[in-house]
Amino acid sequence: MSRNEKSPENPEFADVDAALKRAAKAAHLLARKTKTSCYVWQDGRIVDISGPKKTADKGVRALGT
Repeated sequence: MSRNEKSPENPEFADVDAALKRAAKAAHLLARKTKTSCYVWQDGRIVDISGPKKTADKGVRALGT
């Protein structure tokens, strides 16, 4: 997903985007470490991004099961 990057009109807001990205990354990392939820707005709905990644191998079972 590409965004149209442009500098803000007010110089006081120049570093806000970078600061928000750092804060979001830290919140996501903390949620993963403490096994707590981290919700974001994604594709028009609220989703928990702190859980484990989903894999495509749903049909594969371990030996002996």
